[in-house]
Amino acid sequence: MYEKNFPHKRFGLTLEFLEKHIPKTDTVMDLGVENPFTLIMKDAGYQVSNTGGEDLDNDTSSIENFKGEVVTAFEIFEHLVSPYTSLKAIPCNKCMISVPLKLWFSNAYRNKNDIRDQHYHEFEPWQLDYVLEKAGWKVVDRIKFTNPVKKFGIRPLLRKFTDRYYVVYCEKANPS
Repeated sequence: MYEKNFPHKRFGLTLEFLEKHIPKTDTVMDLGVENPFTLIMKDAGYQVSNTGGEDLDNDTSSIENFKGEVVTAFEIFEHLVSPYTSLKAIPCNKCMISVPLKLWFSNAYRNKNDIRDQHYHEFEPWQLDYVLEKAGWKVVDRIKFTNPVKKFGIRPLLRKFTDRYYVVYCEKANPS
């Protein structure tokens, strides 16, 4: 998946933020299929399971049936038409989410050869905050960070100081 461009900075900052808020005794469900960051979480001592690759816009049963303490959604909501549906389905009281931020100088990512490898959304921070609030979540902490690339040009230069990722730790506004 990341043969030539392993995202060391993104994964490092995301793991640091996860460790700040989620104890390793909590059971985690990570939305989406097992991926390199799932393995990083496991290597760090977290008990992690994943959803099975189902279309979470149409089938949230694996989320609804989860019996653990926290749901994570790292780089998944940009692929959904409606993240709201998955957010409403989360039965536990904690979640952590990361999304790519919309860049004014670049179009949303799209792989024309793979329907599952494209972004329906790229967010502005307020948009993620809004859908979270509407779905009953309160953002407790947040970080944003850049994603510099080792290329030359105007876009690579802009990526050195333009935030590219947004990560939030949330708790249910009215826990049940």
